Amino acid sequence: MLSLGSGGAKSTRPSFVSYVTPEEIKCEKEPPKKERHPDLLPGEVIFCSADPVLKHTQDDFSQRGIFGTLLCTNFRVSFISDETPLEEPAQHFKNKLYGENDIPLMCVDNIYGVYEEKKKLITKGMLKTKNPSKMIIHCKDLRVFQFCLTYTKEEDAKKIFQGIAHHCVEPKSLRCVFAFSYAELSPEMQRPQRAMFDSKEDWTQEMKRTKGNLRVVTENENFELSARLPKFFIIPAAVTDEDISKFPGKGLPVWCWSHHSGCALFKASTLPGPQEDGPVHAYIERMQNAVAQTHLYSLKLEDLSETLPTVQDIQQSYTKFKQFFLIDNSTDFWVSDVKWFSSLENTGWLDIIRQCLQKSVEVVESLEKENINVLIIEEEGTDLCCVISSLVQIMLDPYFRTLTGFQALVQKEWVAGCHAFLDRCNHLYQKDKECQSPAPVFLLFLECVWQLLQQHSPAFEFSETYLTVLSDSIHVPIFSTFLFNSDFQRESTMTAESQHSQRVPMNCPTVWDWSVQFDSKAQELFINPLYTDKLKQDKVVRKVPRAKHQRQLSLPSSAFKTPPKKGFFKDETESLKKMLRVKRISRWMVSPDSPAAATREFYETWQCRPLDYHGLLLPCLDGPAMRLWMQRYLRWIPEVQILGGGSVAITSKLVELLGQVQDLKRELDKKTCWETEEESLKRKPSPLALARTSLRLSSSFPFASNRNWTFKPAIPTSLLQSLMVTDKLASQEDETNEVISLV
Repeated sequence: MLSLGSGGAKSTRPSFVSYVTPEEIKCEKEPPKKERHPDLLPGEVIFCSADPVLKHTQDDFSQRGIFGTLLCTNFRVSFISDETPLEEPAQHFKNKLYGENDIPLMCVDNIYGVYEEKKKLITKGMLKTKNPSKMIIHCKDLRVFQFCLTYTKEEDAKKIFQGIAHHCVEPKSLRCVFAFSYAELSPEMQRPQRAMFDSKEDWTQEMKRTKGNLRVVTENENFELSARLPKFFIIPAAVTDEDISKFPGKGLPVWCWSHHSGCALFKASTLPGPQEDGPVHAYIERMQNAVAQTHLYSLKLEDLSETLPTVQDIQQSYTKFKQFFLIDNSTDFWVSDVKWFSSLENTGWLDIIRQCLQKSVEVVESLEKENINVLIIEEEGTDLCCVISSLVQIMLDPYFRTLTGFQALVQKEWVAGCHAFLDRCNHLYQKDKECQSPAPVFLLFLECVWQLLQQHSPAFEFSETYLTVLSDSIHVPIFSTFLFNSDFQRESTMTAESQHSQRVPMNCPTVWDWSVQFDSKAQELFINPLYTDKLKQDKVVRKVPRAKHQRQLSLPSSAFKTPPKKGFFKDETESLKKMLRVKRISRWMVSPDSPAAATREFYETWQCRPLDYHGLLLPCLDGPAMRLWMQRYLRWIPEVQILGGGSVAITSKLVELLGQVQDLKRELDKKTCWETEEESLKRKPSPLALARTSLRLSSSFPFASNRNWTFKPAIPTSLLQSLMVTDKLASQEDETNEVISLV
């Protein structure tokens, strides 16, 4: 535009200055709005709110966003858009408790404030300082929210910023958790039909299922023995009542699972003080002898603290690992993309997963091949012991690969096993020295299960969506499953809260009641469409007498063999002497390389057998086999979504082919009259197949299936030049932007 005052010879800057704020213009043109708030849950109360707040997208160059109202309740941080959508998008996987713009308070990981274009971590001491222009919230489910407070009144901005920071990242007491407010006013929950392992009958039934011959302890029903132990648990029959109360909650071998050969898996915590002390050493010897007597006086000790990373190592590794998925803007993503794979490997998280699977295979080999009892120990006996014992049972027992069995496994090994969910998940943001340090131990277990699932998908009844939702549910402050450190804390807290409420007794829902979060249509996505049911003909085949495959039908003395020069009879005689003297207990003094080599041989032998998805299952531990859990970690990053592609597209195609095969089989069955009308009606199309007919799936389905991906990834020009991108491509865009957009 030419300036008239200068004769058009020179352009000038605009001289117009507005003295009216956007808020004043808005008030003149629009009538005052009604207060907006989400559909509140029973017991949910709004603490503070602010309007207008601008919610930014990840595209930091366009600074696009949506105006709306930001609220903080005793359950969540919620953003309600002012925009009215032209048509309601189809919700194929909607959570009943919170929406895509809601953040449960326990799900908040860190809060950052932007002060003069500088991003700073918000801590307790910074709440009374100047309000930030932008608030960035990083969530434990790896979502990132950015709220601009520039257009908000200063007083409202201060209230909402301090309110969110206070209720999300400051230490709080257990009584402040929303679960108790919800349980007091929500409809009464019926007791689940599945095994919860909070009764003697559940433990007895599980022992009978595995054909174990041990002792169910009921003396701790009122926690008179120890608050560290569950109400009911199983121990070797040789353990006396005096031994149970000797060191309350410490050093006691707790039964996990029995192998069909008669050997069993146990876990225990270490005793405090020096192990060489007279009474302590004698007690340890008695406990080991009791475990050895369970089957052929055999025992292998696995001290996990000597072979696996510490809990602190796990926390440090995951802290580095998750930073690559907490993306504030698209530029940060593309900059990190240059060395993405090597950076992920350097965090050590995938290597920790590999180590846990490796150790589990070693334990499986001892139980399956050598048929000897295994006792795994660590300091508390409730962290890595839970990881390894659970993985071993999944590999050996197909029941735990079903939906019902997996839930029973988590209840038995983790919830009843007294894993410290409250401290490890950092639900209360406590920094007290008495609390255990936070660490994603349960998430590590789910990661290992996902590795098994993606390598042997037809062996699992549940899908990766089920595992992803389960990992999200850890941080929903409604369920009692992942809220406490032990059975004692759960029962004592619920009893105390019941006395202050109108409902006696008070019961929080369990996470396994999926109807609280999802409708029946969404729950269908928890089922793996590629799962193969066990054939009924297997029962007939079992009646045929045949030798056990790759099993030692004689005494399992291979681990204690003497040199072959002594001869067979002398070898067996010495083994029997050791058995009678109960001296077969050892730590297997071998070189560090031997277990890995033996495990490799064990895996290769198993791989040569006919594939049986309802039998033994072993993971491949080679480097390329350890993959990234893409659905969980990449579902919120638009730049990596593949519309109509990814693993979900492959699975959907396989389901489609499977459906065609089933249709053909059904037609053949009709002609031969093998299938009744009832069986025909039971066949239903897979949820993936149903979804595929109605929309084009994204690689992050079902978490982002209804979104329109109309973004343009912004890559700095300098980065593209470093990647040897030609200048011709750079010249196609406006040079003043200093970025290149790829469609």
